Amino acid sequence: MTSTTRLTVAQALVRFLSAQYTERDGVRQRLIGATWGIFGHGNVAGIGQALLEHAEEMPYHQGRNEQAMVHAAVGYARQSGRLSTHAVTTSIGPGATNLVTGAALATINHLPVLLLPGDIFATRPADPVLQQLEVPYAGDVSVNDCLRPVSKYFDRITRPEALIPSALNAMRVLTDPVETGAVTLALPQDVQAEAYDWPEEFFAERVWTVRRPGADPTELAEAVRIIRSAKRPLVIAGGGVHHSRAEEALAEFAGTTGIPVASTQAGKGSLCHDHPQDVGGVGHTGTATADELARTADLVIGVGTRYTDFTTASGTLFGNPDVRFLNLNIAPFDGHKLAGQPLVADARSGLQELTDALRLHAYRVAGTYATEYTEDKERWEQRVDACYEVDEPDTRPTQPQVIGALDEIADASDILINAAGSLPGDLHKLWRTRSPDQYHLEYGYSCMGYEIPAAIGVKMAAPDRPVWALVGDGTYLMMPTEIVTAVQEGIAIKVLLIQNHGYASIGGLSESVGGERFGTAYRFPAEDGSYSGAPLPVDLAANAASLGMRVLRAKTVRDLREALAEARAADTPTCVYVETQTADTVSGAPPAQAWWDVPVAETATRPSAVKARELYERHVSTRRRHL
Repeated sequence: MTSTTRLTVAQALVRFLSAQYTERDGVRQRLIGATWGIFGHGNVAGIGQALLEHAEEMPYHQGRNEQAMVHAAVGYARQSGRLSTHAVTTSIGPGATNLVTGAALATINHLPVLLLPGDIFATRPADPVLQQLEVPYAGDVSVNDCLRPVSKYFDRITRPEALIPSALNAMRVLTDPVETGAVTLALPQDVQAEAYDWPEEFFAERVWTVRRPGADPTELAEAVRIIRSAKRPLVIAGGGVHHSRAEEALAEFAGTTGIPVASTQAGKGSLCHDHPQDVGGVGHTGTATADELARTADLVIGVGTRYTDFTTASGTLFGNPDVRFLNLNIAPFDGHKLAGQPLVADARSGLQELTDALRLHAYRVAGTYATEYTEDKERWEQRVDACYEVDEPDTRPTQPQVIGALDEIADASDILINAAGSLPGDLHKLWRTRSPDQYHLEYGYSCMGYEIPAAIGVKMAAPDRPVWALVGDGTYLMMPTEIVTAVQEGIAIKVLLIQNHGYASIGGLSESVGGERFGTAYRFPAEDGSYSGAPLPVDLAANAASLGMRVLRAKTVRDLREALAEARAADTPTCVYVETQTADTVSGAPPAQAWWDVPVAETATRPSAVKARELYERHVSTRRRHL
């Protein structure tokens, strides 16, 4: 006779989650390391009570904003190599819909997170319940259905016994390197509290193996043939290199073949900046070195990349008429992009197989090609030095000089987190990455407000390392709330808060497309109605301090260097606040080395828009369809 245990649905779920593990390369760890939660009537008596009941088995963390809790869980998951993540529980209504942005971010970036929103009554004794969306044409729809398109797996648990297959499917998706992303189990509040006799087998310890599939022999042979025929090959390393922990395999591949390696925002750090084959970021925010190599490459080897429009310069970057694409990717969908030859495999396994096969053929790029990209890289590094250089240390810094000051004190242990604004472009071009996981840019969704909560999650996964959240004033104002969480939990993140009085990145983009920076500055209105008056008298440093964070104000480059060093050594949450010199320009870094398609008004009377349209049409004419 099967042994059973009588528990509520919520209690059973928490107990089940505490017994799930992942294993890769012989290393085992917990799949769901903790649960974040904000409680309301939709989860307080269910999941809330269950977390209290099983506090020794499932750690709990209190958040301030539901979206931010997802960001924290995602940051933890990325730092953990997608082998461990957190769950997030919310009430129904606005608590649940606040999850949508975080869920989209997780799914777009292929990062696992488990979402447990409360839901309306399954048995409908009270209809409508507080915060319920009434849908006249469907009785089984709630606001949680907003999470369907941004979830890799979604289920609504309307009966206790339905939890068993659904929970197992949720774990399957979370641990699938191809399908992983946000997983949502919507939990009606009455079902959460309902008791059921659960088979003990449901609570048995389970280990989910994270696969490393090798390449198909036929695809591998074709890949080797294509590489051997190439004269100017270029690797584009994407986030899949990091997810696979394939950095050493990539370094060996590059060192063996001499093929240069450019990186996407997600892939930066796949090779450290001083590796002979590293040529920096590629695409719209990339280096001149990498982008020129991309324009002339006869073979582009994409490793773990999705080829977003920033990487391809909206289809204008790869200009060689004979260019071919070889795509090493664990996801067949991405392996076939740009009409490329797919090599469907785990990044590390595939790179190792390619290296072994090419070593047998003694393949290596020509010495003249290696000399070309080496000398180009040296010239770019001189441009970086010029951006970082400070002539007057007692003046306010430019944004590149802020990055340079951080570069001076950082070592391989530091982790930088950023997602939106002008910083991603500057960092992609300028930052010298010293370790595989130092550069943490969320650019799949480029979500303002990600940085501070993600830093909390990263610090939880890497407690002994300095973790920096780099934010501009626009991003800071989106979501500073989790500073309170960092203070409460004693999580010693470092926030580098850069005040430039508005949306600097979009301001620059607006100017380039004929928008004349309309609506992008944080200033008082002028007589003509535009926001071009004096800067707003906001004090973001005081705001951070009011939330409990220690704040160091830096007025000059000299102050900044001292403040960054002090913050790096701090064992409490610390913010460095600095106002940049270039308040009315994008950043002062080298301009974009490749185009990005933002359509410009086809008809306009303002000269700025007319001129921008003429330039736009010239760029569009260079777009290619790679078929």
